[in-house]
Amino acid sequence: MSALSRKTAALALGAALAFGGGVASAAAEWKPTKPVTFIIPAGTGGGADQMARFIQGVIQKNNLMEKPVVVLNKGGGAGAEGFLDMKGSARDPHKIIITLSNLFTTPLGTGTPFNWKDMRPVSMLALDQFILWTNAEKNYPDAKAYIEAVKAAPDRQFKMGGTGSKQEDQIITAAIERQTGGKKFTYIPYDGGGKVAVQLVGGHIDSSVNNPIEAVAQWRGKQLKPLCIFDAQRSTHTAKITEDMAWSDVPTCKESGLPVEYQMLRGIFTTSGATDEQVAFYVDLFKKVMATEDWKGFMDKGAFNETTMSGAEFEAWLTEAEKKHRELMQEAGFLVQTQ
Repeated sequence: MSALSRKTAALALGAALAFGGGVASAAAEWKPTKPVTFIIPAGTGGGADQMARFIQGVIQKNNLMEKPVVVLNKGGGAGAEGFLDMKGSARDPHKIIITLSNLFTTPLGTGTPFNWKDMRPVSMLALDQFILWTNAEKNYPDAKAYIEAVKAAPDRQFKMGGTGSKQEDQIITAAIERQTGGKKFTYIPYDGGGKVAVQLVGGHIDSSVNNPIEAVAQWRGKQLKPLCIFDAQRSTHTAKITEDMAWSDVPTCKESGLPVEYQMLRGIFTTSGATDEQVAFYVDLFKKVMATEDWKGFMDKGAFNETTMSGAEFEAWLTEAEKKHRELMQEAGFLVQTQ
């Protein structure tokens, strides 16, 4: 064989190896081979339920995955039902779960044998806000006026409605109580933020700390009034929600004389036995979801803090958030005695 022939053969072999390697790499990329179960560890109508079902629609509308997504509510035991399902499905990568802060509060407050490390983190999609809502007919001018009314009333006369017990809403309520001169609310738990909003419209409770998206319809309908947002800064969402107000027009609770801050995780996890390739598939899937115009509109509607992360950064955030929730719950007296 001439030198030229040997060189040509070598180049051909090299190209074949490179092509073969590419095929092998592509074949190794994982994708679901059956429908993906999307668990919601909460009831229907709340923020997590709305977001998960919205995501399901975005994936279907934009053909982001070959197999369908099946949404399943498992909110029993403050979300423990859903978390234990994920823990028990360690070898099934065809399950994902949307998480809220009950990821931390449920095991800490109930003793459920579960920890976020029993799953694999995929991505933080956003941080959800909390707003102090009152019935619009009460016409409190601001959060300060409402808190002054609570202070002037007999203990526990005012009713605060929230999702679940010893979870985010009650943690915020306990923090508010530390600013009322010792006056406490009668806290009434419901199994979803949608029900909380309905109860507030009906006058069965005096206030709530629902997420923006859980009460936006009632705000538009002039039935509920947002008094303040539990964040260090006002919302960056400036599109008008009502005739004359945007989320950015709602003052922070701190500037309203109520120095309380709290935000909630909206994240995605898969099962603990998922491989790196399987986790990478879901990370990429949710990047595509968050790149759609539909997602941007959803973020505006719900006044979300659009912080996103994955990988080691997300795991570090989760570690710190778990520590923070333990401290908050211990201060509020919500930890089970074994904690």
